[in-house]
Formats: sequence, structure tokens, C-alpha cells
Amino acid sequence: MRPSSTPADASLQQELHQDGRRLTPQRRKVLDLFKHRGSGCHLSAEEVHQQLSALETKVSLATVYRTLRLLADMGFLQELELKEGGRRFELAVDDHRDHHHVVCIRCGRTEEFESESVLKAGAEAAQKFGFQLLESSLNVRAICSRCQT
Repeated sequence: MRPSSTPADASLQQELHQDGRRLTPQRRKVLDLFKHRGSGCHLSAEEVHQQLSALETKVSLATVYRTLRLLADMGFLQELELKEGGRRFELAVDDHRDHHHVVCIRCGRTEEFESESVLKAGAEAAQKFGFQLLESSLNVRAICSRCQT
């Protein structure tokens, strides 16, 4: 079954075409996976590869890495870089850009939260030092309840 085309697909296809690239079936499947999972789903490249494999989609891990980087650079995905060296990706949604994460340093479980006080502190710090605020995010490193036992 072929996924239906959406405005995001058309935008992605247009941007890729401008750069001399194509919307390959693999790129579409990676983006469709994130759209199906929805905002708030944080996946590593390995998890994307595993989930696509479980759906019997043949795509190499190297292609997944390249596709995630491309989609993040184009603004379709947001990248969350973890101090422990891992990277997770989530669907970029305009009305959900300024949110924060609590990340388990053992298993990588990631939960989102919103905080007006964090956004305010970021805006005040940017203004104090003469910066123009683009986005504000906070990553809280912790150990989840499952990993505490």
C-alpha cells in the first residue's frame, strides 16, 4: 500500500528537487514512520532501522543515518543530541518547537515537557547578552524509574 501524498511530501519533494535530489522510497518511508508515530516520538537511527525492518521495509542503516541527517537539515525532523553520544530525532512541528526533554542516561527513554519559566529564562538571557533568541530548549539528564531498580 502506497502512502498518500501530503503537503509535507510536496514540500519535501520540491526542496529535494531544488537541490538536485529525489524523494526516494526510502526517504518517504523514514518520514512516514515519524508522521505515523506523531510528535513526541524520539527515535535513534537504530530504532528507525529496526522499526522499518519490522515493517518489512528494506533500507540499510547507512541510508537511515543519511536520511535522518538530510531531513533534520531540511527542517522536517528535529535532532536531540544527548551528552552520552546518542542522537534522537523527532518530527518537527511548528506549534511544538519550544519544548524540553527529560532523558534517562541509562536507557535513553525521552519524555517531553513544556515550561514557560524555561522559555522566559532563555529569552531574558539572550536579551541580556545581546543575542536574538531562535529557540529555547532544556535537556534534563536523569535516571528513569525502570533503570533505578
